[in-house]
Amino acid sequence: MTTMRDMTPYVVGRAVPIDPGASGQDGSSRAGCSVDSSWAVTMLRIRHFELKINELFARGEVRGTAHLCVGQEAVPTGVCAALRSDDYVSATHRGHGAAIAKGLSLYGMFSEILGRRDGYGAGRGGSQHIACMEKGFLGTNGISGGGLPVSVGAALSSKRLGLGRVAVAFFGDGVANQGAFHEALNMAGIWRLPIVFVCENNLYAMSAPVSSFVAGGSIARRAESYGMRHDSIDGNDVGQVFEASRRFVDLARSGEGPGLLECLTYRQLGHSKSDKRAYRTREEEAAWLKRDPIARERRRLDGAGIMPAADFDAMESRVVAEVASEAERALACQAADVSTLYDHVVPEAAAKTCGGITCPS
Repeated sequence: MTTMRDMTPYVVGRAVPIDPGASGQDGSSRAGCSVDSSWAVTMLRIRHFELKINELFARGEVRGTAHLCVGQEAVPTGVCAALRSDDYVSATHRGHGAAIAKGLSLYGMFSEILGRRDGYGAGRGGSQHIACMEKGFLGTNGISGGGLPVSVGAALSSKRLGLGRVAVAFFGDGVANQGAFHEALNMAGIWRLPIVFVCENNLYAMSAPVSSFVAGGSIARRAESYGMRHDSIDGNDVGQVFEASRRFVDLARSGEGPGLLECLTYRQLGHSKSDKRAYRTREEEAAWLKRDPIARERRRLDGAGIMPAADFDAMESRVVAEVASEAERALACQAADVSTLYDHVVPEAAAKTCGGITCPS
């Protein structure tokens, strides 16, 4: 296949080079690439949701930790734009973007992360346990690679029941060496399931550069062992992500089996809130900031005559206001009631004793 396989393999200590002519990294319109202004709205909502969570965390409003996808917005936006509303998606611990792109509400997500009763899990799960079956969103996941077998199960059910739905399993580069990754791809390949595995390769598994733990220089090519199609693309180009995703999704839906799409991208912030990013250089970060997916889309929409830069900026201001409003609504929502902690976990009778342990009153 085409695209970015001729890129220098994952190199320690410097940004992955991208061919400007292939990826449009200068913001120009890439030949043959779709352009849709709604993608910009989705990316902006993801970006400013994440920045607001970052702010709320700093204020002490968010308990635990937070894994933000700032800089990676083009991947969930482009992938989910290629899906039907009833298709399935499983996400990672860094899954807020996938949830928003699949249609979950900002208010419901803020409420869940803030431990409020109007959250998608009534405030019980937090950032890494957000799910919405009505939207086909199978959940963010605190276990690296935990969503892959779940999505394989969803794809199997779709095939056996004749539902015509496709499953997408997002995973990070660090998962590519786990048993669940290989087991999931093997089962999907054997049964020719309607599933697309999407690797959000942001070049680091926590602090470990991909080049230090991926033998062979390519995660995408590992799909060859399981007889499935694969491609490696510029994950900071939302149009390229959409086109590749649409191709893979359409093939999966038509009975042509699974595929693996590797999207090369970059998280602009740390792995989590406590990460000072000492393992990478500021020069590398600056190089990737020039490829920021939202800035590139702003230039592309302006250059294509679809949306002048001033209109884009006004749209971003509206998104910022929307995000701030939904966050304030969630902060005003009643906190989750601890007395309901065991609801929907064990049978009602057993919940009285919690297996011999006194429940909190």
